[in-house]
Amino acid sequence: MMRGVLMLGAFASLLGCASARVDAVKSCYHLNAAVETDIGYCQAVRSGNTLHISGSVGRGDMPGAIRAAYDELKKTLAENGLDFRAVVKENVYATDLDAFIRSKEVRKEYYGTDFPAATWVQVQRLYLPAFVVEVEVTAEYPH
Repeated sequence: MMRGVLMLGAFASLLGCASARVDAVKSCYHLNAAVETDIGYCQAVRSGNTLHISGSVGRGDMPGAIRAAYDELKKTLAENGLDFRAVVKENVYATDLDAFIRSKEVRKEYYGTDFPAATWVQVQRLYLPAFVVEVEVTAEYPH
């Protein structure tokens, strides 16, 4: 009998969890609304305590391109009340990964010693052929 009551209680609690609904508010931030709306994206989207930042790009020589991409990320983070300490995940897409690796010290200037999880990949090309690096990050707001 007791086993049946426990099973019924467990089942009821599972149903309660399954029917509970969490409404996360999703908000869009534009760095350049005209361009982003034309293409069809937000520079950043906040959902709950997470900020997803679209790829920021750089062109030209790799050290300068890295600086341009990370400066744009810095601006987007700041506009949303965060800095690089809040970044938990980074994805880098480079047309020349070896050049990015040789210039990784530029990237470290932004993170200091508080690094996120990271993935770096080489791609054939980015949205515009002049772009040589694109960096997207995910940041978390403090609880």
